Amino acid sequence: MIKFNRKFDPRKIKLLIFDLDGTLIDSRLDLVHSVNAMLRHFGRPELPGDVIVTYVGDGAPMLVRRALGDPKDERFLKEALECFLANYRVHKLDHTHVYDGIKDTLVAIRARQNGFRRKMVVLSNKPVNLSRSIIEALGLSQFFVSVYGGDSFATKKPDPLGAKEILKETGSRPAETLMIGDSSNDVLTGRNAGLWTCGVTYGFATHTLCEAPPDVMVDTPRDLAEILNS
Repeated sequence: MIKFNRKFDPRKIKLLIFDLDGTLIDSRLDLVHSVNAMLRHFGRPELPGDVIVTYVGDGAPMLVRRALGDPKDERFLKEALECFLANYRVHKLDHTHVYDGIKDTLVAIRARQNGFRRKMVVLSNKPVNLSRSIIEALGLSQFFVSVYGGDSFATKKPDPLGAKEILKETGSRPAETLMIGDSSNDVLTGRNAGLWTCGVTYGFATHTLCEAPPDVMVDTPRDLAEILNS
């Protein structure tokens, strides 16, 4: 289902900025397993997967901080983050997969429409090297002109710095750009940068979209292709 909260002309969209986790890929299990491996390493009780998933979206440091109950010892947090990342680098593709319909949707979006070919990029709060390696391993790199992570810029989403830098690098205008993601972070990033926004309801931070309703909501990747190619 497609639900518009604010109408825009999809024919004028020339750049799409995609979130990664919960938008293009389902990485829940691998994130959960790596967080719990970190907790076990430090003698902490494991957390339910549904709880850990609610901690995802603001980058690895915040994920680890939340999983540990916001400890004040910064040296311990740094060690815990390194432990989590070491495990996740090894196991990041154990269960992670592309959502059904994503590849077909990217093919449809990339096709020349209205005399031009749209550009697509990824802006994630996940570390950039991890983001790029996952995208490449899952066969998605062919679709994106660039991939940016949580350490690509001085600030993370929902700060608009990354989105604004992407506009400069791609020579794009805010009114011709659509930000796509499963969380309020993505919507707020788009708003803060003056972009159009699309929320996907199949991800794992969709409960946050009520806090910052996007311009349009879609239930499936195919809905997104339908909007843009209508």
